Amino acid sequence: MRRIAPAATLLLSLAACGGGEKDDPSLLVASGHVEATDVRVSTKIAGRLEAFGLEEGDVVKPGQELARIETTDLALALNQARAQREQSAAELRLRQAGPRKEEVGERAAQVTAAQAELAGAQKDLDRMQALLDRGSGTTKSRDDAKTRRDMAASRVTGAREGLARVKAGSRAEEIDAARAGVASMEARIAQLEQQVKDATVTSPLSGVVTAKVAQQGELLQAGAPLAVITNLADAWVTVYVAEPDLGRIRIGQEARVVTDDGQSRSGRITYISPRAEFTPKNVQTRDERVKLVYKVKVGVDNKDGLFKPGMPAEAHLTTAPAAKAAAR
Repeated sequence: MRRIAPAATLLLSLAACGGGEKDDPSLLVASGHVEATDVRVSTKIAGRLEAFGLEEGDVVKPGQELARIETTDLALALNQARAQREQSAAELRLRQAGPRKEEVGERAAQVTAAQAELAGAQKDLDRMQALLDRGSGTTKSRDDAKTRRDMAASRVTGAREGLARVKAGSRAEEIDAARAGVASMEARIAQLEQQVKDATVTSPLSGVVTAKVAQQGELLQAGAPLAVITNLADAWVTVYVAEPDLGRIRIGQEARVVTDDGQSRSGRITYISPRAEFTPKNVQTRDERVKLVYKVKVGVDNKDGLFKPGMPAEAHLTTAPAAKAAAR
């Protein structure tokens, strides 16, 4: 939300409202303009503005649908993410289930075959060694047999380790990684589903549409403004007080705010600027234009929408008389 001031605000001055109030030193009459809180409604996601039937002057309520962004690409991405989640979930179930008995049997058969090969290689080595001992064999034949025996022994060791690995199943770290993959896809799906929800833009408050920034069919970036909604219930009158009168007002002090046609509402001072500034240019008197004044905001009860931004109004403040006036 941000507050946008009107083009001009008149100087608050001591003035009479009528014959009986003219000489009342405790009455401070301030002329100014009405301001209200403006909310710039924007889109959270990028895309083509599919539906936007809002018009300036429309009254909206909190949660009311204002616009819709096209979600075709989001729907496709969501379907892909759901498929990837199913794939990750299947991988997790596979690792958690462990090996099938067929896989264990296959590894056990490999161990048996490797052991049989090792036994045959050992017999060949014993035979070559015996022939060498009798002088009828050669050292090369014995060494070749020994090499075959050692290779068979290595295959037995490898087959046994493979069988043990299959029986043990997946490591805890592998299961954790598969579970993290599922969680990652769940988060991606939640993100896309939220973007689909964000494609429907709703009003954050009650108010009146005072500006329509975008048009239906436009391709928008994330954060692009759509409309400005003015919260008329949160309205105030901005006026300026001369330094001699600053000590006569307080934050929270009650006031009456009167329109040009005589309608009035109760109000209260909500803000007094801590710094002085030059009188706004629209004050007509040369002497007044060179004076330093303080900005003051008077909040008003505007539930019925009587006050509109930029509307002239007067704030009537009943204060303690100034020191000079009291002395006289």
